[in-house]
Amino acid sequence: MIIAIFLVVLLAFMALGMPIAFALMLSGIAMMIHLGYFDSQLLAQNMLAGADNFPLMAVPFFMLAGELMNAGGLSRRIVDLAVSLVGHMRGGLGYVAIGTAVVLASLSGSAIADTAALAALLVPMMKNNGYRAQPASALVAAGGIIGPVIPPSLPFIIFGVATNTSITRLFFAGVMPGILMGVVLVLLWARTTGREAVTPSPRQSWGERWTAFRRAGWALMLPVLIIGGLRGGLFTPTEAAVVAAAYALIVSLLVYRELKLPELLALLISASKTTAVVLFLCAAALVTAYMITLANLPGELAGLLGPLLHYPRLFMLAVVILLLLVGTAMDLTPTILILGPVLMPLAVKAHIDPVYFGVMFVLVGVVGLLTPPVGSVLSTVCGITRVRMEQIVPAVMPYVAAYTGLIGLFILFPQLITVPARWLY
Repeated sequence: MIIAIFLVVLLAFMALGMPIAFALMLSGIAMMIHLGYFDSQLLAQNMLAGADNFPLMAVPFFMLAGELMNAGGLSRRIVDLAVSLVGHMRGGLGYVAIGTAVVLASLSGSAIADTAALAALLVPMMKNNGYRAQPASALVAAGGIIGPVIPPSLPFIIFGVATNTSITRLFFAGVMPGILMGVVLVLLWARTTGREAVTPSPRQSWGERWTAFRRAGWALMLPVLIIGGLRGGLFTPTEAAVVAAAYALIVSLLVYRELKLPELLALLISASKTTAVVLFLCAAALVTAYMITLANLPGELAGLLGPLLHYPRLFMLAVVILLLLVGTAMDLTPTILILGPVLMPLAVKAHIDPVYFGVMFVLVGVVGLLTPPVGSVLSTVCGITRVRMEQIVPAVMPYVAAYTGLIGLFILFPQLITVPARWLY
């Protein structure tokens, strides 16, 4: 009964167009009333506890770091370096988009920020070189979702907070899946680019490549600084966010000098607005999570999925199918906050590595960012490139299918995630 109340209230308010944070909060209140536990003080305390969490301090700083990198020229210099290296190849600008997506993923950790930078910088360049808008936009969208997988990753931070999983281990476990996502894009783009009647850019000399590398050097040092600091135990993921924001600010203001002090206020406001949305979601989700625990919802689900708990791969397959379906209607952050605390205890009962489960959860969730009707990454690309949603969806579906196949490979061979994660950690 409690499952029905939770789902009906949540889905009903979402269908009415209510923001997901308010729908979450009201579904928690509905469960409170049903169980006879309604107390306004309890509601306020849980919301405060949901936002007052030290690891979540990383969210505003990584958001700010992404804004600074786009405004301060770091992202553009990485694109210029990639163009100098592979822009002369057939379909070279597509490979530039993929390579840049992987590098940017190691800088900001946000799919929206990475996608916005790639779409603004690369899609016009690709169109000017003869690429059609739809496949170019689809490739940028598919590359943008690598952002939350390669560390640093905002979804990993939120998942770690919601499920009490080591954020540092999640970071290192995301490296190999993110790289393999890039490999999948390269293979699929090599097949797609044969149908594009484009003229490759002129090959640049080694001197020009060295110049591009020197100009991008400061930007390329940021992922080295973050991963090296985490690997060496110099700082925590939360502190890494502060380091990333401070580094991006110093480079943008004093080294590249593309960011002016008067522009900083607008970037701070933009990062603050995005942070407010995420933290309010976390606050509302804890109300629901508290009532889910009180109502023993994981126990009820365990009863439903009981036969699968003895077969970890079948259990993971069921979870992946569930998350793919949910991802078509819900964004990644609320999916993590709602389903993460519910499914993690079941994964532990099924003897699945929590870090592996967290990576798979986020990996499946980011694929949902490419699927309509929600598809926030698709919406971002469409808004920037002026390509209609119905035009980009057919072009992006092969990438969704390829990513789904990669997820299936991770189900069959979990060692592809767990072994590199242990080695890196």
